[in-house]
Amino acid sequence: MRRRAFSSQAASYRLLAVYGAFLFAFLYLPLVVIAVFSFVDNDVSALPLGSFTFERYTEVVQNPAVIQALQNSIVVAVGAVIIATSFGVPGALLVDRYSFPGKHIFQKFVLLPLILPGVITGVAFQTFFQMTGIHRSLLTVTLAHGTALVSTVLTTVYARLLRLDRSPEQASLDLGVSPTKTFFLVTLPAIRTSIIAGALLAFTLSFDEIPVTTFTIGAESTLPMYIWSALRSGNQLPELNALATLIAAAGAVLVVIAALLTREESD
Repeated sequence: MRRRAFSSQAASYRLLAVYGAFLFAFLYLPLVVIAVFSFVDNDVSALPLGSFTFERYTEVVQNPAVIQALQNSIVVAVGAVIIATSFGVPGALLVDRYSFPGKHIFQKFVLLPLILPGVITGVAFQTFFQMTGIHRSLLTVTLAHGTALVSTVLTTVYARLLRLDRSPEQASLDLGVSPTKTFFLVTLPAIRTSIIAGALLAFTLSFDEIPVTTFTIGAESTLPMYIWSALRSGNQLPELNALATLIAAAGAVLVVIAALLTREESD
C-alpha cells in the first residue's frame, strides 16, 4: 500500500510539473520568440534566423520618437503612482481601521476598476473630461491612470494590514504616544514594503496601459501607443522586437521586486 501511495504521489508530481511547464511555455514562449528575433538581422520575424546583431537595440536607443514616448510614459506612470498611492494608502487604512455605513459595499466597489474592461474605463474618462471641458493631454492620461490604479495600491496595502500585529501600536498608544506619531513610527514602517510593492505594480500597469490611454490622450504619444501605431502601419517591425524585449524585461524586474517585497512582509 505504501509503495502504491508513493507511486501515485510521484505520478501526481510529474503531471503537475508537465502542466506547469506547458503553462509557462504557453504564457512566455511568444516573448522568447520576440527576444530571439530582436538579436538577429532578419527584416521580418520568420525563419531561417539571420546573423547575431545588436543593431536593433542601437536603432531603438537612437530613435528620438522612441525616447520621447518613453519619457512621456515615465512621466505618466510616476504621476499615476503618486495619485494611486496618495489615495490608496489612506483608503486601505480607512477600510481596515474604521467601521462606517456601507463599508461592505465600499470594499466591493473598490475592486471595480480591476474588473471593468479597460475600454469601458477609457470611455468613461473620455466622457467625463469632455463634460468638464478638460482637453486631452498627458495630464488627463495621468489622472485616468492614477484613478484607475487606486484599487491596486489599496488592495495590496489592505492585505498587509489584515496580517499586521496590532500589539506594537497598542503599546505605543498606551505609553501616551499620539496616534499620528504612532502611525509614522510604528505602523508605516510595518507596511512600507507593501506600499512600495503596490507602487511598483501601479507603475508597471500604467506604463503598459493602452485602452485607457487611447481614449484620454491628446497629440502626444506614450511608448505602448507608439508600438501600437507602428504595428498598425507595419513600419519598423524589427526595431519593435527589441523595444518589446526591453519593456518585457523591465516589467518583469519590477514585478519580481514587488513579489519579493510582499513575501518579505509575509515571512
